[in-house]
Formats: sequence, C-alpha cells, structure tokens
Amino acid sequence: MHSCHLFPEDWKPPVIATLIYVIRDEKVLLIEKKRGHGAGKVNAPGGKVTSSESLMACAVRECEEEVGIIAHNPQHRGLLRFQDLVNGFALQGAVFVATEFSGTLKETKEATPFWCLKSAIPYELMWEDDQYWLPHVLGGKQIAGDFYFRNDQLVSWGLEIKSKFNSERGELSPSSRLPA
Repeated sequence: MHSCHLFPEDWKPPVIATLIYVIRDEKVLLIEKKRGHGAGKVNAPGGKVTSSESLMACAVRECEEEVGIIAHNPQHRGLLRFQDLVNGFALQGAVFVATEFSGTLKETKEATPFWCLKSAIPYELMWEDDQYWLPHVLGGKQIAGDFYFRNDQLVSWGLEIKSKFNSERGELSPSSRLPA
C-alpha cells in the first residue's frame, strides 16, 4: 500500500464535494453520470458542497436531487483528495454510506441510478482510483486517500485505513494530518 500523504501540507482544494453510497442488503446504489465532471462514468450520487451546508447535508441533498431518494443516518467513511497535474482539476471529497433511505428511485437529468451487487461493481467503468478505496468503504472501514492524475489518468496514489473520524465536523481526526 502506498503512503497516504502525497499532497503538500498547504494544499487547499478549490472544490469540496461529497459521495454517498446507499446500501441495501448485498447491493449498492450506483449511477451512470450524465453530465458534469466524470460524465459517462459510473459513480455514486454526490456533488459540490454549498457554503451554507455541512458535508452530510450536501450528501443527502445530492442523493435526493440525483436519484430521488432521501438517505437517512449517513455515516462518514472517508476523505479523498484529488489533483490533476495537467488540467489543474482539484477536489476534496467526503465519502458517506447509508443503509436507510426513503422515497422512490428515479432517473434524472444528472444520473441513471441502478442497484449493483457489491461483489460485481463495474470498476472498469469508474474512476481508476475507486478500485483501491471503495472496497474498504463498502467493507465498513474508514479511509483517507490522496490521488494524483494526469489528464484524468491516475499516476500516483496513497491510501490509509483509518479508525477515528470527527463525525460532527465530517472530517478526519487531527491525527490523520490531512487538511480540513
């Protein structure tokens, strides 16, 4: 496993976003993203945090907007940092998991949702980094990861399995040495 801390201490992302994985039995809710960054890829519901909301509120809002369901009691499972060395894209993302939800799943302008067996996740249709951290998240673990890309191709990464998060603030505990 690679060392997690690849980014400079003073790295500040211009975008803060969330992902939320809704789990039902042995299946996880995924989406075919229709527009925006990553259009055409398989991912989870999620999006950019507004200045007036918490990370958790963003994850719940994005899930409802993108697929029509309301996630209940999401659990914070990770913090991911991404930087593209060529096109300049930079993002810090909080990862959530929910096992309770209400509402009816629906397709929207942003996404086509589908349930997928956790054992059959189509990693070949997803961002390359997902294969390294998503199995840990779906397995109940907490993670922190740094990922460098060149024109959307993964070139370097680091991943750390964590056991403590500051769930109120939606970020890793201070011992992780990752920026808030």
